[in-house]
Amino acid sequence: MAVTPNNDAEDNFVYYNGRKLRKGFTTGTTATAATVAAIRTLLNQEPQDTVTVHAANGKVAIFGVEQTNFDKSKASCAIKKDGGDDQDATDGALIFATVELRSDNEIHLDGGEGVGRVTKAGLANRPGMPAINPTPRRVIKEAARKELGANRGADIIISVPEGKRIAKLTYNPKLGIVGGISILGTSGVVTPMSESSWKHSISIEMNIHRKRGDQALVLVPGNYGEDFAKDELGISEAKIVQMSNFVGYVLHEVQRLKFNKILIVGDLGKMIKVSAGIFSTHSKDADARAEVMVANLALMGGVPTEFLRQIYGCLTTISMIKLINEAGYQGVYQIIVDKIKQRAEKLLAHREPHVTVDAVIFSRESGFLAASKPIEEIKGEWQ
Repeated sequence: MAVTPNNDAEDNFVYYNGRKLRKGFTTGTTATAATVAAIRTLLNQEPQDTVTVHAANGKVAIFGVEQTNFDKSKASCAIKKDGGDDQDATDGALIFATVELRSDNEIHLDGGEGVGRVTKAGLANRPGMPAINPTPRRVIKEAARKELGANRGADIIISVPEGKRIAKLTYNPKLGIVGGISILGTSGVVTPMSESSWKHSISIEMNIHRKRGDQALVLVPGNYGEDFAKDELGISEAKIVQMSNFVGYVLHEVQRLKFNKILIVGDLGKMIKVSAGIFSTHSKDADARAEVMVANLALMGGVPTEFLRQIYGCLTTISMIKLINEAGYQGVYQIIVDKIKQRAEKLLAHREPHVTVDAVIFSRESGFLAASKPIEEIKGEWQ
């Protein structure tokens, strides 16, 4: 575990839904520590038990050195990534830095095994570069320069032996980063349950689409929406971006990045919230599914109060759908999908560019429910 000079200090923790969670350190800070440990080992010709470094935001971090190998010309040290209480795919991974002195005073930094390579334009690094982002790249090289002094140089290679496997659990495959994980961290500190990095990843993916000339996107909440868009609507995966629960954020990003057309495809359980103007669909922020369904059924007219009470008592939209289909009130789905379109367009109104919005809702149990225009027309536009 990485520690700080005062582990009990309040700035080492964050409170989330009433829980006190410990902050951790990014892959960038961990790679910096590995680099410093390797340089000190090489210059002193003796292994280091611990190493102290500064994260990008200046916070002091103390790491134990997990593995060391060295001779007179090269040293390699491993530091274990400590993400604190954040559920991060890279937590616990060993990050290695291998350092070899140069005959000049230049510092060269590259990625080795398990560090991804950029293949698409639109990311912070150019295609062909290792996925070591600008801030950690700067921090690693500054720390190396401090250890080496002004007159010595070094070749530094950052590697993560488990990186290729771990990368499958991250956004990297969708971002066109192949072969491993990214060395990340604008602050150098991991804040547990932070949504900012997740949103940032979505924005990066959207920017890749714009860089390649796309003007239209299909937005889905997650894997179910993506599978439905591909399997039932025949839409290419290359047109799809997962927006998670951040519907409002992603819609604003659509406009900021100057897309002019979107199709929202999602399960009713998520999308019914959007129809009521709820643009953060995580249950921690809002769960008014029953209330929204009851209101729309009531506005149809002729729906018995007892039936509305039954719907209100349902715990899931799946159970609502079963009752609605049995009673013949399927018209409510069209009302809801039309409101999804209207709410999204209203959110983006009065700003440029104008964004055309359509929507499709489905159920994992019963399949297609409704679309904002004829489904065959949507398929023709997006296939």
